[in-house]
Amino acid sequence: MASLARLGALAQRSPCCARSFATTNARRAEVTPTPAAVVVQKKPIGGFRGGIVGFLFGFSLASSLAAYHLLEEYQRASATLQASVDELKLSTEKVSSHVRRIEAVEKDLQALTNASASKEDISKVRAEVKKLYDGLHVEFLDLRSHVWGIQQDLHKLSKKDSTSVRI
Repeated sequence: MASLARLGALAQRSPCCARSFATTNARRAEVTPTPAAVVVQKKPIGGFRGGIVGFLFGFSLASSLAAYHLLEEYQRASATLQASVDELKLSTEKVSSHVRRIEAVEKDLQALTNASASKEDISKVRAEVKKLYDGLHVEFLDLRSHVWGIQQDLHKLSKKDSTSVRI
């Protein structure tokens, strides 16, 4: 950069002379300017102004890179958050389906509980069946004794007839 500035300064100093490609001494002697003829224009350096411009350029470049990385990080975080929300939605749907199944099972269980007999009902029915069985057993025994009596009477009659009737 500095060499370009020197080249530009040389071109301004000697507007009549162009750079020649000749290598002769005579030509070189002709081209060489005298020290009195060269007027050096002193330009302000502008170091402060250049520093501010450089600072602003660097700051804007760093700010744009930081904003770009911040935007990328924000997009990654948003994508991760969206994935978490989708996963939570699926999990919630699974839990709600399990809850619906549990409620259906509880409803069926309540219906079975209402339809089933309690221990008291079973003991009452058992006592009634026992009474019926005992009653039937007593009737059976009565019927058996009645049939036995008829058999005895028939047997007596058959012995009596066989001895008293002779042919």
